[in-house]
Amino acid sequence: MATLAKTTAIVLAAAGLILMTIILPAEYGIDPLGAGERLGLTAIANPPVTIIEMPKSEGAPLAPTANGPIGEYPHEFKLDTFEVALGPYDYLEYKYSMEKGATMVYSWTASAGVHHDMHGEHPAVGGGEPEAESFDKKDRQEAAGSYTAPFTGIHGWFWENPGGDTIKIRLTTAGFYSGAIEIRSDRTRHPHTLHAPNVVRTGTVSAP
Repeated sequence: MATLAKTTAIVLAAAGLILMTIILPAEYGIDPLGAGERLGLTAIANPPVTIIEMPKSEGAPLAPTANGPIGEYPHEFKLDTFEVALGPYDYLEYKYSMEKGATMVYSWTASAGVHHDMHGEHPAVGGGEPEAESFDKKDRQEAAGSYTAPFTGIHGWFWENPGGDTIKIRLTTAGFYSGAIEIRSDRTRHPHTLHAPNVVRTGTVSAP
């Protein structure tokens, strides 16, 4: 009996030691003896929290507020004209930072036909790659229209020169975007500063 009691006491003591040094620090973050911290077990109970920040648009967000058929914005629209010369087999993207529901009108022309993809790009999350969604993907030499952003992100065009001669492209837009970015074939990103309209045309009122 004495041997059984002694064995039981040893087992209970060992179990208590395991509880204090391993189970409590690892499962509950409780470390009364400090052994859990030295063994790195408290980190298991308290894993680091990763906060993912969405990329911010350049300038103030321009999200519309519906007022019947009118979409009201907190700031005035912007104008932009972009020109580029694409060398043989070179490509480039040009996109605007737009809030969901924001609109723009556009027209672009090229000196020859190009591979073309008008698309939107969702912001990257968790260190992954941005997710793109195509809306008009075909070979074109020109296009004109209006666009309403279906989600917050960057929206615009991909152009690729399919041949051996340089092609010039000219894009003109007006819309409720907060910034623009040029993405070159080496994947470098170059932001463009945009400005509100500043051209004033004066009319003449005839005397009664």
